Amino acid sequence: MSIDYQFDSHYINKQHEAEGKFLSQYHSASFTFENPYVVLNPYLIAPLTALILFKTDKEETVSICVKGKDETGDMKFRFSAATEHQIPVYGLYADYLNTIVLTLGSGGQKIIQIKTDPLVKGIETPSKMETTPEYFGDHVMILSPSAGGKVVAYDLNGDVRWYTTINLIFDIKRLRNGRLLVGTERLLKLPYVMTGLYEMGMIGKIYNEYRMPGGIHHDAIELEDGNFVCLSEEMDRDTVEDMCVMLERKTGNIIKTWDLRAILPRDAGGGPRSSSHDWLHTNSVWYDKATNSLTISGRNLDILANFDFDTDEINWLLGDPNKWPQEFVEKYFFSPDSEKEFDWFYAQHSGMLLPDGDVFVFDNGAWRSKYADQDIPAEQKFSRGVRYRIDKQTRKVTQVWQYGKERGSEFFAPHISNVEYYAEGHYMVHSGDIGNIKGVPCVKPPVFYLGKPEEKDLIYYAITVEVKDDQVMYEMKVPGAYYRAEKLKLYCEDDVLTFGKGELLGTLGVTSEVGMKLPKTSRGMLPEEIKVSIYDEEDRLKITGHFAEGSYVVAVLFGEDNSTHKYLVPTTEKDELALCVGTFQHGSADSSVMISKEGLSGNYEVKLLLEGKLYDTGVTIHA
Repeated sequence: MSIDYQFDSHYINKQHEAEGKFLSQYHSASFTFENPYVVLNPYLIAPLTALILFKTDKEETVSICVKGKDETGDMKFRFSAATEHQIPVYGLYADYLNTIVLTLGSGGQKIIQIKTDPLVKGIETPSKMETTPEYFGDHVMILSPSAGGKVVAYDLNGDVRWYTTINLIFDIKRLRNGRLLVGTERLLKLPYVMTGLYEMGMIGKIYNEYRMPGGIHHDAIELEDGNFVCLSEEMDRDTVEDMCVMLERKTGNIIKTWDLRAILPRDAGGGPRSSSHDWLHTNSVWYDKATNSLTISGRNLDILANFDFDTDEINWLLGDPNKWPQEFVEKYFFSPDSEKEFDWFYAQHSGMLLPDGDVFVFDNGAWRSKYADQDIPAEQKFSRGVRYRIDKQTRKVTQVWQYGKERGSEFFAPHISNVEYYAEGHYMVHSGDIGNIKGVPCVKPPVFYLGKPEEKDLIYYAITVEVKDDQVMYEMKVPGAYYRAEKLKLYCEDDVLTFGKGELLGTLGVTSEVGMKLPKTSRGMLPEEIKVSIYDEEDRLKITGHFAEGSYVVAVLFGEDNSTHKYLVPTTEKDELALCVGTFQHGSADSSVMISKEGLSGNYEVKLLLEGKLYDTGVTIHA
């Protein structure tokens, strides 16, 4: 039979090769301001970017204006004086003859036109965009995908001005050095645990990948010292999404671990979605310098937990105290101020502490109760951004601001979503996956219905709102599901392009093996109905097959030195309702195993053990 085998070089290598080619071309001739060298999408993954290279005889500042389709869409920036100029171009329109105006500090001007390709499949156009140039200016709103799609940036007119062609996921943040931090497209474990984080420029260049043995899911933050705190998990245990790690910026090594199973009880406070396997479901992490604490959001416990960064001791717990032991309720929880309007949050995302110590969170409100039998009808559901004030002395909590409840089910997202705080009275609330089927609000994540009979009647979308002094200043509605929203400017003076090859930092660790005896001989090639694909990279191997659910499958690597390495291929059903990002989920009959090449060396024949019978694939890989 034919095995689908593919070796794919890391994008760091592809980009280094591409960079070498355009720099060689640039240095092969004398490119001036009047005759510059222009390369579109120089780093292969950001089609609406370009790079303009040229030299000037004396130091000159350069101003760029990427012309909008009208004046409100202009993107402008001024670069420092230099003689060697590397001018990134951001904010091009797709399928359009774009006009770029360069102006020297001494007054010279050059007009360049760049024709771009159409948008790739899956990028949606907003169905609603309401704001003003005075408010939104040259910002873009970047949406990170949840189900399919790409990371996309929309301007104030709803036009796409930047996107990536690879499936980067989770929150996208701007780092202190001006670059972006985002989850990789390299899946480590279904449904959405990724190999790590990319540090990349807006131009699309990947400077570093930070890899982790337990991968990254949902969220990561940058500390003041430059290190990262990331949500992760332990691959070899029976629970998921309940670890937090700190990565050293320079090396990618893990230098601190928080095991949330040792901090929070696994058998208390669970809501309707909690299970022994996914008991906590962490989906955000926040560091507060004033209290030297971490706050994590545990969706399946409907809880925000704040604990000491150094000692791991719990400081407080915020959420509905039902189902928690009395000792925890008395020591850590807050009771609501009964004289004011108040609702607890449920199945929340994106918890943070504000400068004054208030707590801000996106309240998904998936069940509006700890008890499934107390749930409210779909038509009464609501989601919101909500701000709470906690008094650690009196153990009281007051609800001081909210947005979204008044919009009812039209703003209800049973999962994903986020909030942002800009300044006092100035917020963003992103409801990322709102849906209805024949007009009835979806109480399960709308993406759950993709590929099912209900999909034909499914309407789903995201709404992103910015509120300033209780006035809605911005609202965008986009078809699809989007994990988080982030407002940024495309140009940032700290995001300076640096040439040279990016780095793979950290490690994926050594993949656990299973102990077992193998048959002495193989049965030959795999049966035709077992559709196997082998995806090979420098640092790992992915084997996927169409295996019967519950069947016993082991991937076996036979080394040149007669060594064998055996890896279990999980074939049990996935928990689809736990999905926050479904981009990488395939049919339920497709099962995969990811094998790190850490600890392996040389050439290996790939074989598969199916229900005790050993088969060849005909593929040899190198580690």
